Amino acid sequence: MRLFLDSSALIKRYIAERGTEQVVRFCREAEEIVISAICAPELISAFQRLRREGKLSSRQYRALKKDLAADLIQAATVRLDEVVLSRTVETLERTTVKTLDAIHIASAFEASCDLLLSADQRQCEAARKMGLRVEELPS
Repeated sequence: MRLFLDSSALIKRYIAERGTEQVVRFCREAEEIVISAICAPELISAFQRLRREGKLSSRQYRALKKDLAADLIQAATVRLDEVVLSRTVETLERTTVKTLDAIHIASAFEASCDLLLSADQRQCEAARKMGLRVEELPS
């Protein structure tokens, strides 16, 4: 199975929260994990926010960043090319999602993923509308 993780799903691999066990299980079962090129900056932004809020120490932040970098080497990353951007525009025109969510949907679609994992209800609804199989995680 080609498994696509959006940022809301991928972060559950690093920060224990509702849905973490599901993400770990799906990742173990997947033949390939696929992410969008925007995942890394989105996760770094989330890690930085947690650090600013005092929920992560600088040491924890560095460890998470290192773990993310190691995982990114293993994952297939969908680049933001003309095809993905065109599909993003189509998604924006056909649904009510925001830009970054549309990029995730377009990336999963163009990578021919078997399943998209997300904790974003609106994104899940839009992905289904665009013809993707979706597993909605708790937010």
